[in-house]
Amino acid sequence: MEQLKVFADFHNADVQGRLRLNCIGTLEDLALQKISLQKGQLLRIYSEDLQVDGVVEYSEQEKLWVAVIDWNAIRERELVIQTEK
Repeated sequence: MEQLKVFADFHNADVQGRLRLNCIGTLEDLALQKISLQKGQLLRIYSEDLQVDGVVEYSEQEKLWVAVIDWNAIRERELVIQTEK
C-alpha cells in the first residue's frame, strides 16, 4: 500500500513542534484522497520542496489534527518529472 501524502505548511507548527494539519492545501489533499485522519495514522508530509514522515495526533488544546515529525529527518522532496515519449 502506498503511503498517504498530505501537504502541510512547515511554518505552521504548534509549541510542541507538531505540524498543524489545518491549512488549505492540507484540507484539499485530505478531501481529494478521501482521507479521514485518525490517531496513530502514518502520513508523508510535504511542502513545495520538503518532505518528512509523520504520525497523526489530535491536539485537545487546539481542537485540531497535528502530525508529530522528527525535524531532523526533513529531507528534500523527490520530484518526479514525466516526459512525453
